[in-house]
Order: sequence, then structure tokens, then C-alpha cells
Amino acid sequence: MADVEQNKNNAPEIEEESPEKKSRRKLIVIAVVVLLAIGAALFYWHSTFTEDTDDAQVDGDLYQVSARVAGQVVKVYVEDNQAVKAGDLIAEIDPKDFQVALEQAQANLASAEAASIQANVNVPIASITSNTSISTTSSDVQGTQAAVAQSQKQVQAAAARVDQAKANAVKSDLDVERYKPLVEKDVISKQQFDAAVAQAAANRAAVLEAESTLIGYQEAVRQSQQRLIQSRSQALEAVKNGPSQVKAQQARAQAALADVKQAQAKVDQAKLNLGYTHITAPVSGIVNKKNIQVGANLSVGQAVLTIIPLTDLWVTANFKETQLRDMKPGQDVVIKVDALGGRKFHGKIKQIGGATGSRLSLFPPENATGNYVKVVQRIPVRIDFTDLAEENKDMSLRPGFSVTPIVSVK
Repeated sequence: MADVEQNKNNAPEIEEESPEKKSRRKLIVIAVVVLLAIGAALFYWHSTFTEDTDDAQVDGDLYQVSARVAGQVVKVYVEDNQAVKAGDLIAEIDPKDFQVALEQAQANLASAEAASIQANVNVPIASITSNTSISTTSSDVQGTQAAVAQSQKQVQAAAARVDQAKANAVKSDLDVERYKPLVEKDVISKQQFDAAVAQAAANRAAVLEAESTLIGYQEAVRQSQQRLIQSRSQALEAVKNGPSQVKAQQARAQAALADVKQAQAKVDQAKLNLGYTHITAPVSGIVNKKNIQVGANLSVGQAVLTIIPLTDLWVTANFKETQLRDMKPGQDVVIKVDALGGRKFHGKIKQIGGATGSRLSLFPPENATGNYVKVVQRIPVRIDFTDLAEENKDMSLRPGFSVTPIVSVK
């Protein structure tokens, strides 16, 4: 008993905790609980109301600048990683050959225009000539018709004169027959009988003359009729061929006009080719992969450099298929850029890809050909920046940067 009491007396006394220490411990426990609750709430909110992925990068169009004409480079104005604006001169190709081609095309155009003017001037001339020919041949027909009618009347008159001459000849012959017995009986003088004989001979000669005149007039009628046939044929030919000749001249004028247009097109092409000797930047951006030097001979379509615009960028994020349930176009996105120390940009979902990345690959998998292992697939999602001009004033964002997009799905 004595030993026990001695041990009790030797044991150190246990100090009671002060109220301050109890209060501090209580606050620490409460703070830990609150932090755990906040962490749990943030985890719940993050896992429920947002979706994110680190399989994402900045994308942009890469503009391949190439030569549009063949030739030797005489000047180069840019270097790699140099900023250029749309329309800035990049390089020049020797323009001498293209200037000569332009001058030749312009000379051909001038010749074609002169030929076209001449062809168009001949159109009204051909029309007037055709109308004149038709009018002239019509007048000739009318004139030959009048000549035929006149010749026929002359034939009729000549025939009447023949009849008259024959009648006179018959009368004079009868007079001679009556005068013969009278002259034999000396009833009339020999002189009267000789006069009757002479008159009878004259009348017979008049008959021959009248008949010859009639034959001449009949030949004139025949000739007039032939001329009438010829003039009618010429008139018909003028009426038939005149419009065709005008149309042929109009066709020649149209062909000449087509030649002018063709020559003008060659002039325009020559001007374009001359302009293509100045290679300019199609967009504003940064020069990369410069592959052009003074003295190099370029061919048509040969790439000389690449321009990367920094004002038209977007994000391609490859989300897991299990993250797409509540995702849709138009949702807000916060984009953290790794290369800029987590700097945040803002955007919206533009569209969700039509197929998984594996399906769009060069050799898509064939799950039916071997043992199947289920793998979560990824779908490319395009995210457009909503205020890139304001948030990227320093032009620090570059295509290819890795980013972490956080999508607000609820």
C-alpha cells in the first residue's frame, strides 16, 4: 500500500487544456470540414455543370502562296516569321516577257477592231447595194416590157404597111394590064403607059421594103422578149440573193466582232499575267516556310511560302463520347492556353463533329476482324473565340497551341 501511494505521489500531474486551445482546435476542425464541403461542392459542380479536356489545340487556316505564272524571281521582300498585311508585296517575277506578250495582244486587238469596223461599215453598203439592185432590175423588167410592147406595135404597123404596099402593087399591076390595049390603040400615050409600069415596079419594091421592115420589127420583138426574160431572171436573182448577201455581210461583221472579243480576252489575260508577276499576300498574318530567293525560276503553282493569319483562329477539342450528352452548339466555353501560363479566352461551341477521330483516320479500325476491346472514342468539337480581337491584341495566340477548354453544359 505504501508503494502504491508513493507511486501516485511520484506520477506527473496532467494539466487540463485551456479554453483557448479548445476553441482553436474547434475552429481548425470546422475550417477543415468547411474546406472539404467546399471542395466536394466544387467537384460536384465541375463534374456536373462543366466538361473539359486537355486534348485540344488552336487551329487556323494556313494559306499557301504560290506562283501563278512561270518566270525568274528578281526581288523578294519578306523573311520567315515576318508579319505581313493583305496586299503587301512578297516577291517580283521578271515582267519583260509578259510586257512583250501584252503589247502583242494589244496589237492583235487593234487589228481585229479595224477589221470589225470595216465589216460593220460594209453591212449598210451591202444592204443599199442589194436594194439598188432589186430596184434597178425591176426597172429593167418594166423597161423591157415597154420595149416589147412597142416592138409589137411596130410589127403591127409594119404589117399594115406591107398590106398597103401589096394593095398598091396589085392596083398598079392591074393599071398596067388595063393600059396595054389602050397604048396599042393609041388611046393613051406611051408616056402614060411607061409611068404606070414604073409605078407598078415601085409598088412591088415598096412591098419588099415593107416586108423587110416587118421582119426587122419582128426580130426586134424577139430580142426584146429575150431581154425581158433576162431582166426578169436578174430581178428574181436580186430579190433572192440580195438579203442573203446582206446576211452574209452581217455574219462577217459578227465574226469580226467575235474576233475583237477574243483579242480583248487575250489582252485581259496578258494584263493578268503581267499583274501576277507581283506576288502579294492574300491575307494578313505571319510568314512561314519561305521557299523563294532572288534568281530562282518558278513554275506555275509552285509554293513559295505559307501565311498564317492570327485573326481567324478557333479551337478543335477532342471530347470523349461520354462527355457529349449535354453538349450542344452555342454553349459558353472558357479556354485556358498552356503556352500563355493558363491565360483565359472565351468562346462558344460552333459545331460538333460528324464522326469520331478514329473513323475519320486513314485506316479506320475494323472491330469485327479480331478480339474486340471497347475504347472510349473522341469526337472533334469546334469552338470559336467570341472576342478574339480584344483578348488577343498582342497577337500571342498561335495555331497549334495546346489548350484546355471548359464547357458550361448546364
